Amino acid sequence: MKVSVSSMSQSVTKTVTRSVSHSLRARLLWFLLAAIVLAAMAQALIAYRSARSDADEIFDYHMQQMALSLRSGAPLANHANGPAADPGNDDMVVQVWTPDGVQVFRSLSRAELPQRAVLGFSNVRVRGATYRIFSVQTSNQTVQIAQDMAVRQRMAGALALRTVAPIALMAPLLMLVVWWVVSGSLAPVSRVRKQVAARQADDLSPVSENDLPDEVKPLVHELNLLFGRVRTAFEAQQHFVADAAHELRSPLAALKLQALSLDRAEDAAARAVAVGRLTAGIERATRLVEQLLVLARQESGGAEQKFDNVNLADLAKRTMGDLAGAAQAREIDLGLPRADEVSVAGQGDALLILLRNLIDNAIKYTPPGGTVDLEVIRPSEPGRGPVLCVEDSGPGISPEERERVFSRFYRVPGSSAGGSGLGLAIIKAIAERHGAALVLGQSERLGGLQVKVEFPKV
Repeated sequence: MKVSVSSMSQSVTKTVTRSVSHSLRARLLWFLLAAIVLAAMAQALIAYRSARSDADEIFDYHMQQMALSLRSGAPLANHANGPAADPGNDDMVVQVWTPDGVQVFRSLSRAELPQRAVLGFSNVRVRGATYRIFSVQTSNQTVQIAQDMAVRQRMAGALALRTVAPIALMAPLLMLVVWWVVSGSLAPVSRVRKQVAARQADDLSPVSENDLPDEVKPLVHELNLLFGRVRTAFEAQQHFVADAAHELRSPLAALKLQALSLDRAEDAAARAVAVGRLTAGIERATRLVEQLLVLARQESGGAEQKFDNVNLADLAKRTMGDLAGAAQAREIDLGLPRADEVSVAGQGDALLILLRNLIDNAIKYTPPGGTVDLEVIRPSEPGRGPVLCVEDSGPGISPEERERVFSRFYRVPGSSAGGSGLGLAIIKAIAERHGAALVLGQSERLGGLQVKVEFPKV
């Protein structure tokens, strides 16, 4: 039982210590209250020392004046016949000797001082008590005045107590004021904590910054900015899910119809046509799902990847090799007339996706027998970054449609090429993450669309 009680006591002590060390309010209160107590103790010590010093000066002066007043040429009578001091008053002890060493006067006192005299001031220890002694010598006698130091200590203590008593009375009031000020100053922080604690999981509205201390307001401001970013991400995710569900509905419905057509086919020829249509529908749906996954990855987790030094010319050559077969199938002249050796800080996989989507879109929208060119251009002007330029001989995009084509699932009206409308949205997401600008225009050389990806200065 003793061991368990001890362990419980240690646990409680550690818990209290941990809570105090991690609580700003408790830490401030403990430090300020400790400072008040230490200041009161220091004030008491200083007051006592000052009172003791003043008492020593006053009593030394009093002893000196008393000795000088007793200095005279007339011999004093023996203490038995002479004037008697109050037996109950041991503050001052007076002794007088003749030049021969004969004591001619001694006040009534229980103190028994040594029969010797040291001229001036001195301290003598007698039976556990310390006496302050002043001695003066004349031609016919030696006068000695002594006082117990305990008398001075008591007087110094009484004077110090009078000085410290108001502080001791005001200390509790000062502690209450400190507690009130600290609690009031931290009240806005507690209010913010309660606001955040009472929120629902989907409540991302800003936290009130009114009446917050300057030290806490930046933290709450950054918290509100974080809420805003999360809210934007949630809204984008909701829109993305809604758009994806809407876009997937049509290909899935088409697949269902094609499956029914395959089931109702009466001969091998009709069955072959239905299988072909079903296969093409599955490929389109697969392509759409792949692009949805790529877009989701580029708009969310892709930003956490590390940027490396990426050679754009190598990426361009790799992309041309990967899409050469698709271009050849559509009889497209796919070329790389210019590939300057230039590097940018970025994510190689993401930039490869950007290039593939650019070239794939150009091949898809260019009529058979057309031309698609990719160029990697090193900046010739100071302050400019490298540029990726894709040109084709297709129909291009009208100026009024060039801003809308970057929206997800948007397709240019009247376009003959199929697609999900996600290619340029993926390209835009990757370009923005790399700080690059997308510029759509008309190719002067080929007559179709010109897409430039202008990277920031290296």
